[in-house]
Parts: sequence; structure tokens; C-alpha cells
Amino acid sequence: MLDVFESILHKYPMLETKTSHRWLAPLIEYGPLAIFFVSYYSAGLFFATAAIIIATIIALLVSIVVERRIPMMPLITAGIIGVFGGLTLWLNDETFIKMKPTIIQLIFGLVLIGGLLFNRLFFKSLMGSVWKMTDKGWRIMTLRFSMFFFLSAALNEIIWRTQSTDFWVNFKVFGLMGLTLVFVLAQLPLLQRFSVQDEDKGAAN
Repeated sequence: MLDVFESILHKYPMLETKTSHRWLAPLIEYGPLAIFFVSYYSAGLFFATAAIIIATIIALLVSIVVERRIPMMPLITAGIIGVFGGLTLWLNDETFIKMKPTIIQLIFGLVLIGGLLFNRLFFKSLMGSVWKMTDKGWRIMTLRFSMFFFLSAALNEIIWRTQSTDFWVNFKVFGLMGLTLVFVLAQLPLLQRFSVQDEDKGAAN
């Protein structure tokens, strides 16, 4: 699995995360989520599931038309949404769509931690165009993000199994987003500590 993931990153530059249109990344990542939230409170979970599947497909098509590329992580997310959302609608069972965040977080966490075990910095391949750090910094960041993904997966499982659907939807839309924002902001000291600029200055001295 790790070899496949790495070969995809190198062979298909259209899957890069960097975009020259700043409005595009938020549209792809949060547009379908916003539609899911509005659709749920308008017509229920099954309608919202169909809506997020369609919205995700449209968002990826917009990316292809505008940038001639598809960002890797939204592409993986879209595939999982298609599978678990489709099962939710086909079997008329909301369990699958509620498990979707768990599966996504586990996959990301396993890929990142697996890469570290084999000395492959997949997170650097995905985010290296945005953050500039030394490899040591990327290893620490990768470990932290993998642990965050695992904890997010566990939290999603606890919430959807013990709380109401309304509570889970709000957690999915606002809770996970808020936790992710706080976590990313907490990594700023690490970014500064291992920035390439700091390394270059140290080498010059």
C-alpha cells in the first residue's frame, strides 16, 4: 500500500496539493461539507448523504477544469464518501456514512505512520509546497498528525455510537474542523523551529 501511495505521488503531478487559486482549496474541502450540513437540517441524513456525494464530484470537476489537477487528499476522501455514502443509500443504513470519518482518519493515520516506519515522508510530499522544514521536522510533524488522525477516528466512533445524529452532524461539521484548526495552530512552534530558513542561517554561521 505504501509503495502504491508513493508511486502515485511521483507519477501523477496533477494530484498535487498546491493551487494558484486560493479560493479553490476551501471550495473543494469545505463546500461539500457545508452542503451536507444544510441538507441534513433541511431534509434529513439520507438526503444530505446524496447531496455530499454529488457536491464532492462537482468540486473535483471544478478543480480539473480550473487547475487541470486533483488534490490528493480530497480525491481519497471523495472515493470513501462515494463508497460509504453509496452503501448508506443502497442499504438505507445511516451507520456507513457515520463511519466514513473514522475510515478516512484511520487511512491517513496508517499511511503516515507506515511511511515513517519505512523512512518515507509522505506528509512532506503532500504539504512540502506549503510548509518548508527539515526532514527531522517533517518526521516529528508526521508522527503528530498520524496520532491526531487516530485520535479523531476514535472520537468519531465514540460520538456516533453514543450520541444523537444531530450531535454527530454538528461534531462532524464544526467539531472536527475546530479541533483540526487548533491542532494545526499548535504546530506553529514546530514549523518555526525546523524551518528551512533557520537551517540555512545555521549553516551560514
